This record gives sequence, C-alpha cells and structure tokens, in this order.
Amino acid sequence: MKPDDSEKSALAQQLDQVFKRPSGRAEDEMREVSFKTGIAPHANGSVLCSFGNTQVICTAMVEDRIPGWMRQQKVAGGWLTAEYNMLPYSTLTRKDRPSSKGKQDGRNIEIQRLIGRSLRAVLDLKKLHEKTLWVDCDVLRADGGTRTASITGAWLAMRIAITDLLNRGKIEEDPILDHLAAISVGVYNDQCLLDLDYPEDRDATVDANVVMTGLGQFVEIQSSGEEATFSRTQMNELLDLAEKGTGELVALQKDNT
Repeated sequence: MKPDDSEKSALAQQLDQVFKRPSGRAEDEMREVSFKTGIAPHANGSVLCSFGNTQVICTAMVEDRIPGWMRQQKVAGGWLTAEYNMLPYSTLTRKDRPSSKGKQDGRNIEIQRLIGRSLRAVLDLKKLHEKTLWVDCDVLRADGGTRTASITGAWLAMRIAITDLLNRGKIEEDPILDHLAAISVGVYNDQCLLDLDYPEDRDATVDANVVMTGLGQFVEIQSSGEEATFSRTQMNELLDLAEKGTGELVALQKDNT
C-alpha cells in the first residue's frame, strides 16, 4: 500500500469513530418541533405539540370558580392547575390507565406538579379574578421529552385561552408575564446533547430537564446522574444547550401567537 493510501485509510477510520447521535442530529440540534392549534374545539385553548415523534395534546379550559382553600383563606385572584397523563397507546407496550389500578401514578403526579408550578411562575394569578385555568396534557406518543413538550405546549394553550378571555371581556388585564418553554439535555456516550429522544434518554448517564422563561430566567432545573457523576463543566455545557433550545422554542411560540 502506498503511503498516501495508508494515510487515507487512517483518516477514514478516524471519521468512522467520530461521535454520532442515533438520530444523526448534531449535538446542539433539536428535533423538528411543531404546534397545531385548535386541536380540541371545546377547550378555550388547545395545541398538538410535537417534539419529533413525541406528541402531546395540551389544552386549557377556564372555570368561573376557585379552589375551596382559596375561598377559606381569602386569597385574592385565580388559580392554575395542571394534569398530565400518558394514554395507553402512547408507548410501545400498552400503558395501564391509573384508574384501572385504583391509584394515582406517582410519575404522573410529579410531572403535573412540575407543569403547574412552571406555568404559575409566568402568571399573575391576581389578574384571573376568581377563575381557575385547567391545563391538561395528554401524551399521544412518547419518544422522550414528554414533560418538556407538555410544558412548552401548555404555555401556548394557556396563551390562546387567555387571549380568548381578553377578547370576550372576561378579564381586563393580561396575566401572562412572559413566555415559558422547557427542554431536555443530557450526557450520552460522554457527549452533552440537546433534546434527548428515547434511545438517548434511555442510555444517558446524565439526564436533565430545564424550564426557562422567554427572558432567559430559569424556572426549574431537574438534573441527576444515572448511576454516574458529572462535572461542573458538563453542567455548564448542558445549561448552555438548554438556553439555546428554549430560545428556539420561544421563537416558535411567537410564530404561533
């Protein structure tokens, strides 16, 4: 073999060893994201939010009443609460409904609390005037990132519902303070990645979900090593990726409002 042929072969081997994501995306590249509004006509606001193959129906409905604890404690304003559920056909094998087990699913409870407190972080509840905004997130198809897609789509459904209230004169002032979006990041094969799909999420050594406002403020950071540790440098890189991803999501929200 000629020397130049040997060099070409070595270069080819090096190129083959370059890290590649299962999806073929770049490390800082998100899946295709789309919003289809008006998916549930009876809701005040509704969105089919898709992060790649992950699909979540997010709806917002308004009730002219507030929780009993608010009346008892004489808390002014309104309230927002969220529910999250994965439909039986959303995963590769059928997922039982919580009602069939006779108890709530702990994961569902944790995620719906995350959705609720994230949305309330960008909402002036006093401007809701004794109304409750119910947000429902139902996962049609799960391929990683269902909670982040739920938060991002739920904000848009809330925006549509609030705009409807304003247009009909049901409230006088806009209670929404800022945009809100969420994205997953993680360490997979020693690489920091943006927007993990299921194969990456399943095998990631570090998994994080980051919720941010349109102004770039953090609302929540959920991060843990999966029987592994991670460095401050990696954490900084993950947060930089999350900031990039949420910025792109907010831009897409603006295109749909």
